[in-house]
Order: sequence, then structure tokens, then C-alpha cells
Amino acid sequence: MPITPTDKIWMDGELVDWKDATVHVLTHTMHYGSGVFEGIRAYPTSQGVAVFRLRDHIERLFASAKVFLIDIPYTVDELVEATKAVVRVNRLDDGCYIRPLVYLGYGEMGLNPLPSPVNVSIAAWPWGSYLGDDGVANGVSMKISSWRRHDPNAVPTAAKGTGMYVNSSLAKVEALKAGYDEAILLAPDGNVSECTGENIFLVRQGRIITPPTSDAGALEGITQRSVETIANDLGFEVAYEPIIRSDLYNADEAFLTGTAAEVVPIRAVDDRPMGHAVPGPITTQVQQTYFAAVRGQVDRYKDWLDHVE
Repeated sequence: MPITPTDKIWMDGELVDWKDATVHVLTHTMHYGSGVFEGIRAYPTSQGVAVFRLRDHIERLFASAKVFLIDIPYTVDELVEATKAVVRVNRLDDGCYIRPLVYLGYGEMGLNPLPSPVNVSIAAWPWGSYLGDDGVANGVSMKISSWRRHDPNAVPTAAKGTGMYVNSSLAKVEALKAGYDEAILLAPDGNVSECTGENIFLVRQGRIITPPTSDAGALEGITQRSVETIANDLGFEVAYEPIIRSDLYNADEAFLTGTAAEVVPIRAVDDRPMGHAVPGPITTQVQQTYFAAVRGQVDRYKDWLDHVE
């Protein structure tokens, strides 16, 4: 999905023009992938634009950096305020996607990242539905990828590391070239892990099931946790249990969750249609409540919103 440039990007404490937000060709992260990032969304509400679960995302950014032994030269509070500043200065009152990035900069080369300078940037721009409006409304087609998700003892799948997403890109391209919308990756043990950038849920006999994130090599999702809370509040049990591919084929409903994708029904997996209706009734309730929550329309979830003043 093309990026619509905005006016300013926050880089190492300064708001710089979009066209000037550049790095050197010998930036360490460009060569070795040693960086961490977040994807965050802001939404319009009746009280102005608000960032959804901003502090949770920034805290996860710091947790990822800790795993990679990267010392971020700012505090959580400073990056929370910087994020608000980016949304504010770019006048993104109708909502936007936000991308904080911690990367190792220019000045050192080689596989030892420790001497490299640590840089931080935060960009924001208008961005629609990652899997398309039709996907949100009518569901997406999924392919079980031939690429396996990382073994969590090979790379730290609990962290949102930049270089690790080559794995996701390979799976995504394979799925698109085969005519599908998105891919599902299996863990090294053959159980379902996650999608290329989303967590996955299935519904069977009224129960909602999602893979255990650490065991399956999947990232623990902030949208995933939000949906778990919403589902529980709607009266549905959510269980973290191993899932195999045939569980998806025989599910009554399935959906994926992620900051970029939001909540999207799954229409079919490996050409096997999902249940009897897409979106299914439970998916519909969860999805509608989520979209209302991020726009400040559900009082019990208003503490998930960080308003940009």
C-alpha cells in the first residue's frame, strides 16, 4: 500500500522534513537487520484524534530492544510524547499509522553491533485497511506457507526485530503470487504459529482459540490482547492452545488481528471455505466492538486511548 508523505518525521529528538529523513548507506541496521520497531494506529474520536494503546506499544518497543541488547537513548515517556508530537504536527486528525524505529546507525561495521550508535525515528502517515476494505468486510483467503516461522531459539520471536521480517516477506510474496491475500506460517514443530504480520484466531463450538505465542514462535500481539479482553467481555472463552492446520480447515470461523490489519475475517484456508458464513457471528461481534473501541465509542475501553492534544 503506497505511503502518502506527511510534513515531518521525528528523528533523534528533532522534527525534520519528510524528504530529509534519510540515513547513510552504511547504516548498520541496513546491512544486518539489527533493529526493532512498532506499528501503531491513531483514530478519530469525538474528542479528537487518539493513539490506540500508545504506551503499551512503546513499552513493547523497549522490551524488544532489551532482547537485542540495544539501549534506547530515550525514556518511554519521551517517546510517548514524541509520538503525539508527530501526529499533532502533521495534523493527522482523521487517524494514521505510526512507525517508531530503533536502528543502529552509521559509524561501525561488522557483526558486532555493540559499538554502533543507536538512532530512533518516528514517522506517521494516513494508511487505510492493510488487507483492504473488502477483506475487512468479507474476509480474506489464506495459504499455509511453505516457509516455517522462526524457531524461538534461533532468533528471538518474542521481540519485534527488523531483520526477522524477511521470513514474513517470503511468505507474503509466495501467497500473493499464488493468488491468496495472506499467508499462515507454521512453527518448526508443525503447529500453526501466526500470519506474516498478524496473530490468528479460530472459533469452534463457541470457543475462541489462538496459538500460545512463545511456544509457536509468534509475537504476542497488542491487538491480540485487546481482542482477548473484548471477547471475554462479550462472554466468550479465549484459550491459548496448539492448533494444527486441519483445525483451521474445520473451524466454524477464523480471523486475524494486528495493528495494521486490525480485525479481519478469514474467508478460506488453502481453498477450503470457512464455516457457513463470513464473517461469522462471533467474529462480527468482536470486530464491531473493536472498531467501536478504537474510536472511543465504548466507555470501558477508553483507557486504551491516548488523546493527542
